[in-house]
Amino acid sequence: MAVSLTPGTWTLDGSHTEIGMTVRHAGISKVRAQFDEATGTLKVAEDGTADVNTVVRAESFNSNSPDRDAHVRGEDFLDAENYPELTFVANGIEPTGEVFDLTGELTIRGVSKSVTFEAEFGGEAVDPFGATRAGFSASSVISRKEFGLNWNAALEAGGVLVGDKVTLDLEVAFVHQGE
Repeated sequence: MAVSLTPGTWTLDGSHTEIGMTVRHAGISKVRAQFDEATGTLKVAEDGTADVNTVVRAESFNSNSPDRDAHVRGEDFLDAENYPELTFVANGIEPTGEVFDLTGELTIRGVSKSVTFEAEFGGEAVDPFGATRAGFSASSVISRKEFGLNWNAALEAGGVLVGDKVTLDLEVAFVHQGE
């Protein structure tokens, strides 16, 4: 089944969206976190192709550990004061089925790299309040070092405190705004 969305502009529904990440900690466990503030648009053309533009507030990083959150928001990692936004822009998406690749430019800390997410279309439906909604799940693994997030600490037993690979997991909802 091909993804078929109503043409027009869709806006990201922040209250029904989760932008999560997971990274290996101390070589033995994984730490999960999310970004609590994001905005975005999905523009669907009559031919079914689409563009996505998303902005995530670096200051909204949340791992439920205030000390860790301050460290990640600081100069060693996101440097939210100087780079307040993480962005993702994908142009000319042509989904071929319910599961498809979503490729675009991810920018973190002023560094842009092409990233491909494995995406899944959850469907389109009208909610009880009359709004037309669409949902997607997407996942990708990036190297944090490729984005200039190089801070680390050596462990006494060998290895490092923070792994390089970061898994990005997205559960996103969009609301149709019309043409």
